[in-house]
Amino acid sequence: MEHQQIAVLLACLLALWRVHQNILAQEAVRLELEMRRRAMQCFLQMRRMVARRKRRRRRERENELLLFLRKRRSRIIWAQPRPTCWWEHITDTWDDLEWQKNFRMKRKSFEDLCDILSPSLTRCHTNYRLPVPPELKVALCLWRLATNVEFRSISHLFGVGLSTACSIVQEVVTAINCLMKDQYIRTPSEADFRNIVHGFRDKWKFPQVVGAIDATHISIRAPADDADEYHNRKGFYSILLQAVVDHDLKFWNINIGWPGKVHDARAFANSSLYQRAQSGTLLPNWTETFEGVDVPLLILGDAAYPLLPWLLKPYPEGRGATQAQTAFNHRLNEARMTVQKAFGRLKSRWKCLLKRCDAHITFVSYIVSACCVLHNYCESRNETWEEENPDTEHQDDDRITHDNLQRAGPEVQIRDALSHYFLH
Repeated sequence: MEHQQIAVLLACLLALWRVHQNILAQEAVRLELEMRRRAMQCFLQMRRMVARRKRRRRRERENELLLFLRKRRSRIIWAQPRPTCWWEHITDTWDDLEWQKNFRMKRKSFEDLCDILSPSLTRCHTNYRLPVPPELKVALCLWRLATNVEFRSISHLFGVGLSTACSIVQEVVTAINCLMKDQYIRTPSEADFRNIVHGFRDKWKFPQVVGAIDATHISIRAPADDADEYHNRKGFYSILLQAVVDHDLKFWNINIGWPGKVHDARAFANSSLYQRAQSGTLLPNWTETFEGVDVPLLILGDAAYPLLPWLLKPYPEGRGATQAQTAFNHRLNEARMTVQKAFGRLKSRWKCLLKRCDAHITFVSYIVSACCVLHNYCESRNETWEEENPDTEHQDDDRITHDNLQRAGPEVQIRDALSHYFLH
């Protein structure tokens, strides 16, 4: 009996010990979870404290920067102020004669030109400086093209910086080529061709002529690459301007950029004008019969050009020339003077072409093209220009004649027929 009681007591004690162990294990788990929770709270609190410290320091730096900017001396000027009273004076006081003398066109033509170019020249206002007005840009560019005055003088005259003056000229020249070239220098329409034919017939008694062709040298600074190719036979560096001119001294085809050493005939043979005329896509197929020969529309050239069915040149001069050939040469030279007069007026009006052009070789062609466009613009608006001398500097230069090689063919028959027609 006593042993049974002891066994029961031991069993109870074991059960109590197990309960106690379970309680201890649960308490240990609770304590561990509590420690982890407190550690996480401490970590989050530390992160919040660090974030607050960073925000406070950032605000302090921003406040210091704002205080520094407020105390810093503001910029005195964005660009050097320059007087523009001269430009304002001439816009108020100059008459059409002064405008035409200095800008090569009357006030109304100048304003219309500004309207054409304004879409490419107008700039937005900024907080730093006011944009240069389009009218001043056009005037500055015309002054440069007309006088070839140094940019330093132009910048003082128009109240802009030196680099700004250079940029303005490039900007306006580019705008002229982009917005006006296709309108003012283009292949004539059929109605235009008729007017040109009538013009040459009325003025110089030469039928079926739609233009006179020639080339002239534009003096340039020696290029950095292949300078020898640009050194012409007259002793200076140049590029060629080949042009076809109508009876009113307006250009309807130009080819610019061949080196000055290149002969006219080579530049001509590689031009789009030659390719189109040879393929029959340039001139209308209109003929008129003279001395039993059907004569098509013609372009007149000098001895440097080949004799073609659509391109006539003079007979070789000398003792062997007949009366008919002499009469033909005289009539052709009179009619062909249109291109010489056009070149003379072009260079006299825009003297940057009369003197050496110091622009980069890649931009010279754009300047020459812009001057040709402006020439046609002025001529179409009857802007007279008295200072004109026929451009003879390119005549009799390195001519190549093929007449001895060409004794048969329609081009010879056409020229002979017209030479006999002129004797009547």
